[in-house]
Amino acid sequence: MAIPSSYSRTEKSGDCVICLDKIQKKKTLKCLHSFCSDCIDSVFNLKPACPISTPSTECTPGPNQRAPWRCLEVGRVCQASNTPEHPNPGVRYSSTSRTAFLPANEEGEKVLRLLRKAFDRRLTFTIGRSATTGLNNVITWNDIHHKTSMGGGPQCFGYPDPEYLLRVQEELRIKGVTDDD
Repeated sequence: MAIPSSYSRTEKSGDCVICLDKIQKKKTLKCLHSFCSDCIDSVFNLKPACPISTPSTECTPGPNQRAPWRCLEVGRVCQASNTPEHPNPGVRYSSTSRTAFLPANEEGEKVLRLLRKAFDRRLTFTIGRSATTGLNNVITWNDIHHKTSMGGGPQCFGYPDPEYLLRVQEELRIKGVTDDD
């Protein structure tokens, strides 16, 4: 599986592909990919594998193995003033970054293309009230669900969730994001 070009650009710039900021306390893996020490440690708590050196899509899991996964960079929103289309123009909000996971298979790749299209159209995030923290004027998901954990099921925003790929494609379709456009 090819590494998405956004990973290559981020890594070449000296940024950590996990947090998307300049690498802090650099840790380099055997595969020679480098990350912030804290970032890669948190990834390894979920899955002890480099998030860039992903398994090939030709690898198929055995009967007791998990499917290979891809880490999806869903973007970083820099701290800035709200623009007129936001709920509170002129009010500052903090930056954030999110990491999402998709299965490394044909349908996962299709969803990845659609999610990138949604992100490019500025449909992935909005400014509003966080359902998790209750804070106002923060970056929130914009009704396009992402799997931010590889485990724990839907209640932990993770897998297994057999209907997720169909459900997220329907959420994207409602927002006008399809393969046809």
